[in-house]
Amino acid sequence: MASTATVLATAAAVLTMAPPAADAVGPQGGKAAEKRQIASSVLGEDFKFTLTALRSTTDPLRASVRLKVFVLRDGVWSLSDQVLVGQPDSWFWFPLTGRGAICEFSTASTNPAPIMVSLLITPSIGCSPTENFELRDGKFSAEPSRAHKPRGAVSAGGGGMAESVAARFPPTR
Repeated sequence: MASTATVLATAAAVLTMAPPAADAVGPQGGKAAEKRQIASSVLGEDFKFTLTALRSTTDPLRASVRLKVFVLRDGVWSLSDQVLVGQPDSWFWFPLTGRGAICEFSTASTNPAPIMVSLLITPSIGCSPTENFELRDGKFSAEPSRAHKPRGAVSAGGGGMAESVAARFPPTR
């Protein structure tokens, strides 16, 4: 099934649910990890950011998330840098690739550029704490904890389900 559903679209950012990548063969002849782009943000001709879920090759329920930044060179988007969001295989595949996976994804085309990412852990747990990254001269900073919240940046959020479920079904006594 090759369908693409738009989650959020603005003039400067588009978050998409892409179909899974085709099965491929890894470098040692084994099956390569399944990948699915879960969000992207294009900021004019400055930067293009993507969040990609990578299914674990050891546990099909687990995944890693990679944040990539591309810069426009000679009319072509070229990879400038990439970083993992969280630890390897620390996410759950199905919540990441399902509805409401993106709780917050804020980007900015400043230098340095603050980037904020919060993803759905599970519908019952809710969203992860926000991870802050900083892009300086096209490279992610080695100290992402110093990054500050984007001001006047493109932000897409509210995708987590935990708050909406709790609001609809308050605890009874």
